[in-house]
Amino acid sequence: MTDYPHLLAPLDLGFTTLKNRVLMGSMHTGLEETKDWHRVAEFYAERARGGVGLMVTGGMAPNKEGGVFPGAAGLFSQEDIADHRIVTDRVHEGGGKIAMQILHAGRYAYSSDCVAPSPVKSPISPFPPQELDEAGIEKQITDIVTAATRAQQAGYDGVEVMGSEGYFLNQFLVTHTNKRTDRWGGSYENRMRLPVEVVRRVREAVGTDFIVIYRLSMIDLIPNGSTFEEVTTLAREIEKAGATIINTGIGWHEARIPTIATSVPRRAFTWVTRKLMGEVTIPLITSNRINTPDVAEAVLAEGCADMVSMARPFLADPHFVAKAATGRPEEIAPCIACNQACLDHTFGGKISSCLVNPRACYETELKIKPAERKKSIAIVGAGPAGLATALTADERGHDVTLFDKSKTLGGQLNMARQVPGKEEFHGLVDWYKTMIGKSGVTLRLGQAADVKTLSGFDVVVIATGVLPRDPQIPGQDGPNVLSYIDVLRNGAEVGPSVAIVGAGGIGFDVAEYLVAGESPTEDLDAWMAEWGVDDPGNVRGGIAPAGPKPETAARDVVLLQRKKEKLGRRLGKTTGWIHRAALKMKGVTMMGGVNYERIDAGGLHISHGEAREKQQLIEVDTIVLCAGQIPCRDLADDLIEAGLEPHIIGGANVAAELDAKRAIDEGTRLAANL
Repeated sequence: MTDYPHLLAPLDLGFTTLKNRVLMGSMHTGLEETKDWHRVAEFYAERARGGVGLMVTGGMAPNKEGGVFPGAAGLFSQEDIADHRIVTDRVHEGGGKIAMQILHAGRYAYSSDCVAPSPVKSPISPFPPQELDEAGIEKQITDIVTAATRAQQAGYDGVEVMGSEGYFLNQFLVTHTNKRTDRWGGSYENRMRLPVEVVRRVREAVGTDFIVIYRLSMIDLIPNGSTFEEVTTLAREIEKAGATIINTGIGWHEARIPTIATSVPRRAFTWVTRKLMGEVTIPLITSNRINTPDVAEAVLAEGCADMVSMARPFLADPHFVAKAATGRPEEIAPCIACNQACLDHTFGGKISSCLVNPRACYETELKIKPAERKKSIAIVGAGPAGLATALTADERGHDVTLFDKSKTLGGQLNMARQVPGKEEFHGLVDWYKTMIGKSGVTLRLGQAADVKTLSGFDVVVIATGVLPRDPQIPGQDGPNVLSYIDVLRNGAEVGPSVAIVGAGGIGFDVAEYLVAGESPTEDLDAWMAEWGVDDPGNVRGGIAPAGPKPETAARDVVLLQRKKEKLGRRLGKTTGWIHRAALKMKGVTMMGGVNYERIDAGGLHISHGEAREKQQLIEVDTIVLCAGQIPCRDLADDLIEAGLEPHIIGGANVAAELDAKRAIDEGTRLAANL
């Protein structure tokens, strides 16, 4: 008997059977572009060994003009086929099945060679696309079909034709981007001609015993997007054309509504897929913000889909399915949907990884092997850096003792999880508690370590984190001044009007904490209202006609910074806009290029620019200091002075916001080499 009977049930596709209802959705990791095919193969093979029913690669370009960026990977030659065969063979050896995603970027291609149905430039690319003529369209169809046949030759079990997220095929479907008047534009019958023809020709080329998934945009989240009647019409025609499965796509990349960030409620869009259930007879996959086996099981049990797609959860834990199947769901390392090491890396031209699991995409480099010699290791600090070090060192067989002067493990994660929209951090802290409890680590909470305590260990690791930087504003010791620690950790009382000094990640977090009432992340209806999401059965694209309707802000907040630049410019590449938009909707005032002159009972006195002009009083009840951090390394300095050589990691080494990604990576890598 299993707790997940729907999730773990086989799915019979006629010519083949998937062993469960779990799809590892497509992620562009950048691995294929490294040309290290052993590394690519090991990434997918580890997920195959972890029990996933079917996985889909990152998008492979069908031709030069369709690549997401110049040099994007694809199957362009016999040599490419041989390279991809390394991947498929390894996956099959691991007991898995794998499909290759064919992704034509259209006007989203970051290249002057980009093509599209009409010369309508994308807001997320500087390159205007070239309008395709009839011969050009035929070339794109032929190249996509050729990519599918090459995938088959390379040993893939199927392909996924990318028809959503605003990419090439999606661009033909809506009048927003398709201004044509020939047989590829105008009526919906004409606009859907290309994706239907692509699927028909792919099926004809690969035969019957090959999986063809079509990724269909079920809610565009852009003006003049598809209606749900059009979505249903397309789905039926895609089925007739020969698709094996239809996968759910949510939102275009240019949409101003978040779809996968941590502030999006879990399973926020499964209701969209459910609307299509029964309209086609082939299986439907639902997607986005499904990150635990319990959520996935509920989605299937409620009839929202036949299968669930989870992508980033398999970065966090490649053995997600195996742990669920063996009754160990609490051991699944949680995806917190932070985007920091996955999508932010992708859009920054780096190899993707995972904040929670630094081994993701580094399986061949970052290996956790049994230690050659057991050592006694003391780690000071039970925040993310210390916890990652402790668990990895324990896994290798070392004798680990973890100290923290706090009585609760988690360190600064305990502040992050107080912020509305960051509820997933609760799960991360709980996971660390579970894994420490199951490990051999000796936990010394509520115990401050010193030189004498640590002198008997073979190895000492200092992971004591950061301290707030002192902005040295005259009057900051007044009763109307708090630090971010007072607010987020200690729950200090804050007045109805607030000035926040510092607009880095912590300043934005504190602002969101102070303006929120009930977190919309915990209430799907409230979240949809806040961002202006409607049923595409009611309105084109699922964009509410009245626009966003957020709850009234709980406080009046002014967010300030010294730098004369756009506030939030240094936040995450893929999430910064969300934080800025959320605060703007709540009426937060943002001011840059200011000097903090003094604080008194009236509020915060500021001036502007290097000349300190335009003296101004920000009249508020409370001032919250979020002016950066400095390393907390007094203990490290004491140890060095005593002649010891501690390893210093995380914020204790370099204070750069509350960087859990770097802290966990440093801790894991250090422990892997001790």
